[in-house]
Amino acid sequence: MTHTSRSQPSPASLAKNSRGKRPERINGAQAVVRSLEELGTDVVFGLPGGAVLPLYEALYDSEKLNHILVRHEQGAGHAATGYAQATGRVGVCIATSGPGATNLVTPIADANMDSVPLVAITGQVGKGLLGTDAFQEADIRGVTMPITKHNFMVTRPEDIPGAIAEAFHVASTGRPGAVLVDIPKDVQNAELEFNWPPSYELPGYRPVTNPHPRQIEEAVRMISAAKRPTLYVGGGAIKAEAHAELLAFAESNDIPVVTTLMALGGFPASHPLYMGMPGMHGSVPAVAALQRSDLLIAIGTRFDDRVTGHVESFAPDAKVIHADIDPAEIGKIREANVPIVGDAREVLAALQKAMQNLDLKKPTTAGWLNYLNKLKQDFPRGYDEQPNGKLAPQFVIETLSKTIGPDAIYVAGVGQHQMWAAQFVDYENPRTWLNSGGLGTMGYSVPAAMGAKAGKPGTSVWAIDGDGCFQMTNQELVTCAVEKLPIKVALINNGNLGMVRQWQTLFYDQHYSHTNLKPGETYLPDFLMLAESMGCAAFRVTKPEDVEPTIRKAEAINDRPVVIDFIVGEDAQVWPMVAAGTSNEEIQYARNLRPLFDEESSAAEDPAEIHEVTLEGEQE
Repeated sequence: MTHTSRSQPSPASLAKNSRGKRPERINGAQAVVRSLEELGTDVVFGLPGGAVLPLYEALYDSEKLNHILVRHEQGAGHAATGYAQATGRVGVCIATSGPGATNLVTPIADANMDSVPLVAITGQVGKGLLGTDAFQEADIRGVTMPITKHNFMVTRPEDIPGAIAEAFHVASTGRPGAVLVDIPKDVQNAELEFNWPPSYELPGYRPVTNPHPRQIEEAVRMISAAKRPTLYVGGGAIKAEAHAELLAFAESNDIPVVTTLMALGGFPASHPLYMGMPGMHGSVPAVAALQRSDLLIAIGTRFDDRVTGHVESFAPDAKVIHADIDPAEIGKIREANVPIVGDAREVLAALQKAMQNLDLKKPTTAGWLNYLNKLKQDFPRGYDEQPNGKLAPQFVIETLSKTIGPDAIYVAGVGQHQMWAAQFVDYENPRTWLNSGGLGTMGYSVPAAMGAKAGKPGTSVWAIDGDGCFQMTNQELVTCAVEKLPIKVALINNGNLGMVRQWQTLFYDQHYSHTNLKPGETYLPDFLMLAESMGCAAFRVTKPEDVEPTIRKAEAINDRPVVIDFIVGEDAQVWPMVAAGTSNEEIQYARNLRPLFDEESSAAEDPAEIHEVTLEGEQE
């Protein structure tokens, strides 16, 4: 599909560009660079190749764009995602045609799944070679059609400024997402008169940000009458910068808050109204806050299967107010009694204003909060010590949180270490927790941390990674060393694909089929030697007393990346847990496999021995 859906520039814009000068005559590649500059881009991540050589020639002359040369295109995509998640701005990555472009597929899908504003610019073979199976030709538009918010090929050089501007607009407005712009090499070489700003049209694309007042009024009346309301908050609240409005609304109405994996930091973890993260590895009070609620106020969340578990048994007594900027998400999984289309920040502000204007009383939640706070006391976060004096990974991450504090940015890979990082780091601020939530991409952490550091150079950035994830993308530590991006890596090394091993332990009779990553007790690879060979400082920690001093030592090093190889027990497991496809009522605590929400049982006094909890007692 040719990119032609924009209006013609006005005569005035043809006469002068935004700098008040007559249009310059430049080539398409230079127009890409100029467009990025005009849009305020400061960093791009990429790897050159034949089909983008004209673009790299133009980048050579740019004084405004900092190009970071990655070691693999997947690293460019994840770095752009990390940059966008940390800054709230559009992340940009560049790749050549064919394998360069297809190496971006995973990070594009990852960004789109997590609603991250990403623009991927790919080179393509010349127009005359399209469809001929030319060298390094791939239909990247067709490949990425299902995993992008929008994508297109630019076939005329004069369309380039509008195409780049349109890509940024689509990526960053409404529900953010990934946009791919494919540009044939001959179009990059062809000349045009550069005009800025360009004109373009997007028929049918009109994201609704302001909620309808009728739905808002219906919602607040429902909230006022509720006895057990819960604010169920997703990553859309962070995308909308809605943390202040969320805090104000929760506090003024005494409503407990749970935040999904993608929303950690959107509400302070230290706040008394905060119940934690719900879902498969959520806290007991957070899961109970959803399961026993009579009203879910869902803001910027999509009722993901990792939160709901078995959908039919999810929050059985709750009515639902579902607010999301993407109307396609509302009612997709759970029917909404009050559907609200709008930006999370605007919705929360409107709810607050309506409560005041209609002079509605806040809900009576004292009994509900007492009930949830009792669960907080009875089921605190905890972990089992590892045998033979081995480090508990939860202890490592908890110590990291206490030592570095809530102002740092923490970036996790995928697996057990991701869940422990979600559970044992105390997040107080938005955009301080980055991870691959929807797609669950191993290898995300190191390049995403690199991107976050490029976007927030004055902020400490810690990648919490597992040894399986780390072996997929650790080559980007070379990029970090060369580019002077001193990220820190807390490597949780259990010698296994930990989450897969946990499932094999619980559900596959301990048949550890192809999850062991190291032969015997040898260090292969030796992560210290590997890290040092890539220009990093490196340490290994095997004893609890060395954890905090080594973290402090790493934090003090700012002239190169740092890797700490924490050797932890291989049988540490993530608890609580709701097995996939089961009801949240069957949440498992510690090593006990009986249902946690057992109406006839009572909570044990020793948290280490708690297996079941009663849900009887005052909830209203």
